[in-house]
Amino acid sequence: MTEPSEWLIYRGAGEPHDGMSRLPPPPPWRDFSGRDAAGAGDGSRDRRLGAYRHLAELHRPGAEELEMINAALYLRRPLLVTGSPGAGKSTLAHSVAYELGLGDVLRWSIVSRSTLQDGLYHYDAIARLQDVQIAAQGGHGAAAGSPGAVEAIGSYIRLGPLGTALLPSDTPRVLLIDELDKSDIDLPNDLLNVLEEGEFEIPELQRIADRLPDGEAEVLTADGTKATVRDGRVRCRAFPFVVLTSNGERDFPAPLMRRCIHLELGRPDHNRLATFVRAHLGDEAARAGDDLIARFLERSRSELLATDQLLNAIYLTDAAAPPSRDRLADLLVQRLDRPR
Repeated sequence: MTEPSEWLIYRGAGEPHDGMSRLPPPPPWRDFSGRDAAGAGDGSRDRRLGAYRHLAELHRPGAEELEMINAALYLRRPLLVTGSPGAGKSTLAHSVAYELGLGDVLRWSIVSRSTLQDGLYHYDAIARLQDVQIAAQGGHGAAAGSPGAVEAIGSYIRLGPLGTALLPSDTPRVLLIDELDKSDIDLPNDLLNVLEEGEFEIPELQRIADRLPDGEAEVLTADGTKATVRDGRVRCRAFPFVVLTSNGERDFPAPLMRRCIHLELGRPDHNRLATFVRAHLGDEAARAGDDLIARFLERSRSELLATDQLLNAIYLTDAAAPPSRDRLADLLVQRLDRPR
């Protein structure tokens, strides 16, 4: 049996020590070492789908799940995915993008303050004004209203995830609008027109379109690249594959539901949970944690739990091998609907 001092990194003794040297590698879904300085190659696909996803190839989504995903692809309609936390709603977007070669997933994480404008674009008028003032004081650069200043306006416009997904392209981008149920009451309705028409306008560019070369301006995208916008309008050619997720904390208006294909992800069974663990931690960890999977499944029949908690418990009890394995697993897998 492992001694307590062998797995504890922080001991609370108040004395410095070299315990960090014994800290094992992070769980695969919390490994950010693949990021570069530019933010490219951030490893989000591996964190979502699992570093060992090739071991999970025998698992296939259910018939209804496959049918609803393909219906959304065929009909060019958003896919609204509902289900309990950790059911794999967000992972679905990454899985489709990976299998169909649609590039990196654009992600818009919704909070209570999110607005449609956040998803479409941001115009930094203050930064533009400051740059014009600095240039004027230095006696060089483009003055406000000059052709150079007009053309440079695109440097102060950055498309959001939704705006980037609507850029014209031959193949659709994949956009994940995560946890839409956390938004305020207006956002679902505000999304209706954009999701229906597949386009939006940038008034700041439309006002000066006649003064831009060919009406075009280069703007920044959510990917960190540049894209050309003509006449202040972004209009898709291939409608993006849009996945909206919800934990079921609220109902959505009928007009939004009418525009979406709705997929409800049920509670995963033992085989699906084992596949989930295998994809992230490998065969050996899945076998060693089979008893924890069974206990998690039994508890989930009467308690609100998330599969992320199961992953945490299996990883820690396997990597750190603490002496009180079952007790630590129970501490990590606490019901999410317990009274506070």
